[in-house]
Amino acid sequence: MKRRLADLDSAVAVQAALDEFRRLGREAFLTRYGFGPSRLYFVIDPLTGIQADSKAIAGVAVGYQFPESGPLRSEDFSGGDATVAPLLQALGFRVIRAGTASSGEDWSRDEVELIVADYLSMLTLELAGQRYNKSAHRARLLAQLRNRSAGSVEFKHANISAVMLEMGFPYLRGYKPRVNFQRSLLTSVVAEQVIRHRVLDEAAYSAVQRPAERPPVVDFHRVRADAPQRVALASERPSHYGPTPIKRDYLERESQNRSLGRAGEDFAMDFERWRLRELGVAQLADQVEHVSATQGDGLGYDIRSFEVDGSERLIEVKTTSFGERTPFFVSANEVRVARDRSAQFRLYRLFDFRSSPRLFELAGPIERHCTLDPTTFRASF
Repeated sequence: MKRRLADLDSAVAVQAALDEFRRLGREAFLTRYGFGPSRLYFVIDPLTGIQADSKAIAGVAVGYQFPESGPLRSEDFSGGDATVAPLLQALGFRVIRAGTASSGEDWSRDEVELIVADYLSMLTLELAGQRYNKSAHRARLLAQLRNRSAGSVEFKHANISAVMLEMGFPYLRGYKPRVNFQRSLLTSVVAEQVIRHRVLDEAAYSAVQRPAERPPVVDFHRVRADAPQRVALASERPSHYGPTPIKRDYLERESQNRSLGRAGEDFAMDFERWRLRELGVAQLADQVEHVSATQGDGLGYDIRSFEVDGSERLIEVKTTSFGERTPFFVSANEVRVARDRSAQFRLYRLFDFRSSPRLFELAGPIERHCTLDPTTFRASF
């Protein structure tokens, strides 16, 4: 099956394309894959800071993610701020427009206040389950800003997502958090507006408290996802609650939603049985045990499953209705079991659970993959 640009959803594949760009050099890379030089949009390699031609990187990344289909050719898709730039930004990469401010470092306070207000408006609608049009919001916002590109607006939205997570809020779907920014102005503006936004508070509280049921899944092949990469944080990062007291940590409250947690565990049970049958060991699939239901929740894991050779796989399930970078909370006992039985321990993180459930796994000690707060055991990427 021929793949499209829209199928690209692996940050690992994009990084592999950037690695090849670095090894071959720009001219050889573009010649090898038949792309011309970018005129406007460049993606930044987070490992080196090198600017790479965004359309070529996206096309080659599709080949890395789907080797059976191969990379896209230049004529297979269009580049620019409506296609390649937002897709790469959604995967966590910085995209800049040549000759245009993009990082947000020189945004005025008026501009920051405008974009934060627009972001919170969309987030309130999303949490309330109401439809809205991101493109229309962006067009209205660009008309009010000074010489900003659509790419720079998308990048700033991702910065706001990072601040929202630090304050214990969910973030807008499609705007994965980006933490590399000058945070003093942005964090203060977000905190000022959030503390006054009563409707957002009500929508967020209702969203995290809402009961959940196990969603139907037709194809478990599409459920698996890559785990987020841990981001190196600047030393100026404040406490995740931000400079202004916030009424409640909505993410912590969601972690206490027993209905959501149980639905996630039931989903993980079905996934695990499917995984073993796919591996050809159906006899082991029938022995998978939901131990938190049958033996209680003090074991430090929820599901006792198996590897192909019959050895144990101990699975702790953490479920969120929000994006994959949403922090999760673990107990001291879960942290201990993950360390003491690291060869067997797996943490299954379910995300976007209510809309389109996905799952990635973390093997062994949790702090190997996440920044683990020693007091609250809040695990963040």
